[in-house]
Amino acid sequence: MRIDLHTHSTASDGTDTPAELVRKAGDAGLDVVALTDHDTTRGHAEAVKALPEGLTLVTGAELSCRLNGTGLHLLAYLFDADDPALLAERELVRDDRVPRARAMVGKLQELGVDIEWEHVARIAGDGSLGRPHIAEALVELGVVPTVSDAFTADWLANGGRAYVDKHELDPFEAIRLVKAAGGVTVFAHPLAVKRGEVVPVEAIARLAEAGLDGIEADHMDHEPATRARLKGLAGELGLLATGSSDYHGSRKTCSLGEYTTDPEVYGEIIRRATGAFPVPGTGGVPA
Repeated sequence: MRIDLHTHSTASDGTDTPAELVRKAGDAGLDVVALTDHDTTRGHAEAVKALPEGLTLVTGAELSCRLNGTGLHLLAYLFDADDPALLAERELVRDDRVPRARAMVGKLQELGVDIEWEHVARIAGDGSLGRPHIAEALVELGVVPTVSDAFTADWLANGGRAYVDKHELDPFEAIRLVKAAGGVTVFAHPLAVKRGEVVPVEAIARLAEAGLDGIEADHMDHEPATRARLKGLAGELGLLATGSSDYHGSRKTCSLGEYTTDPEVYGEIIRRATGAFPVPGTGGVPA
């Protein structure tokens, strides 16, 4: 089985619609794909409707969190999307996205960048607006060569010149909320130092004690030595170790299934989840 447990669609900051994403996942030979848009489940219904035969969809979301001033992301799988407490927190995060993005555009303008809010809004469309949309605008304006180059201290990285804080969940509370909603939590790209500051390993241990289920070890932003270190850490802490592409369509260079999760680990995620079940494809809607 080929299992990719971290992808994004136009419901947040990917470039493929949910329907396009699951069709591409099927074409890429995946058996299981998780749709984990940032702080939203809005793309799930479209993905389910288009799900091709032979592909199973894991519903999820990537939750924006912050611990002692450092941002981190939690992948939440198979939770009850209508759970009121978790839904209320996701809505708080989403509601802060537009004013935050406007503030970042303002900072860029102060830095001499000829960027307009309308340009960023056009790129985001109906998605959950975030830094990748601003980064794409910077690429289109010729300020940086690639989206990744916008995520530096000069521009949009955590603490960068144009960075603005946003409402984010306390990760311990996020774990509690996801578990209460029947879901499973995995710390996304925990040691991706190229993205900026990361939480110390001691914090991962504390999150494990609080109920964290796993850590994403195999990821494009982890060097081979880091992947090995994280797998060792997972063994020490009794955590599941997953692998995922973090696919964003054309907004990133990674491809679907570039990194995958072991079927036994996937089986354990399913076993632990009580809020929702994986959705098997039955043929989908013709393109």
